[in-house]
Amino acid sequence: MTDTDIRFNPEKKRFELEVEGHTAIIESILTNENVMYLTHTEVPVALEGKGVGKKIVEGALNYIKDHDYKLAPLCPFVAAYLKRHTEWKEILANGYHIG
Repeated sequence: MTDTDIRFNPEKKRFELEVEGHTAIIESILTNENVMYLTHTEVPVALEGKGVGKKIVEGALNYIKDHDYKLAPLCPFVAAYLKRHTEWKEILANGYHIG
């Protein structure tokens, strides 16, 4: 399970990570101002406790950074990750803070 396993599905507007026949997702909305809202993370029960949630969040954050987007973390899971990993604060959209 690597960052290359994570893909952005533009039709469904979500990040996807397939592991052991299951798909974890993070739903997103991209604004005209290049702000990406991460709205919902879902990890199948069969994958819980295997680091899948952490991995898909990291993949989404790297995608946002690589595309010079700004992040609006509306999903509580993503927000909790950011509180533990403050090195991502540089990609936060105006008005969003972590810590």
